[in-house]
Amino acid sequence: MNEFVLKQQNDAAIEQQKPKEMIRRLVWRMSIATLILMAIGSATRVMNAGLACPDWPLCYGELVPAKQMNLQVFLEWFHRLDASLIGVSAIALAGLSWWHRRSLPVWLPWAASFALFLIVFQGILGGLTVTELLRFDIVTAHLGTALLFFTTLLVVGTALAPYQGTGNAGKLPWIGLAAAVLVYVQSLLGAIVGSRWALHQCFGTSELCSVMYSHIFGLVPPTVATLAVVLISWRTPALHPALRRLANMAGGLLGLQILLGVATFRLHLQVEPLTVSHQAIGAALLGTLVGFTVLALRDWADNREINSLSVGLATNSLNPPAKGSNP
Repeated sequence: MNEFVLKQQNDAAIEQQKPKEMIRRLVWRMSIATLILMAIGSATRVMNAGLACPDWPLCYGELVPAKQMNLQVFLEWFHRLDASLIGVSAIALAGLSWWHRRSLPVWLPWAASFALFLIVFQGILGGLTVTELLRFDIVTAHLGTALLFFTTLLVVGTALAPYQGTGNAGKLPWIGLAAAVLVYVQSLLGAIVGSRWALHQCFGTSELCSVMYSHIFGLVPPTVATLAVVLISWRTPALHPALRRLANMAGGLLGLQILLGVATFRLHLQVEPLTVSHQAIGAALLGTLVGFTVLALRDWADNREINSLSVGLATNSLNPPAKGSNP
């Protein structure tokens, strides 16, 4: 009889976990697609393909502009196609989260709705980049919203991932959060440099040099914060292996990003793959720091819960119930 009851409970627990696992897999696939989308968007910009499709949302009035297809048109058309698929996925994510809300964390449907709002807003900005002829502030907002959508997906995916903290994260959640915010701001500065072609302007006519140098000197704060994450992770004993791996990954991506930035600067943006890689690695660094921060926060929360439980047990042992009282 006991075995039958236990089997029923296990089956119910497995059934309850299915929506969570399904949504977690969907979120990770969307995250990868979004990273690819941002890389394609960067390639579209550096290849001067942002206006290759002169209308929106169609391209030359067609879903597939076969007659006008060349590399530039393909980049812009494929960028829109990938964005549309992610938009459909965001609708599915929000719908599934609300449909299965009783077996999911309370915050998840709201996070999915926020992601859907971001992708809708992103689509509007995408249309405006064409109709407003690549106005730099709209292009910058377009990338900034894409990064925010990307980080939202990563927060959801990392929060749903199986993880049992060791309680040794210490101040790492807050250092990781500071590093992620600084990298995001630095990415926005880079977007302004790219959307205004500040590097070309500065080298060509000595204009917009202040914009370019703001990005160069703006590298210092996120670099220091990311190195702090790496060094403190190395010096923290019994840190969870996942946190240590993410910290090491962040350090490696930071070094690669700096090398790509120097090469891009020295070559005056003449090598398009370097420029695209520079933005893609920056997004990957941001994503790594976001994942690190979420896991570190979970570690910190687990530690607080354990400490609260220990205090409660110690209090009960020091104050046993009086004789005759109910236990």
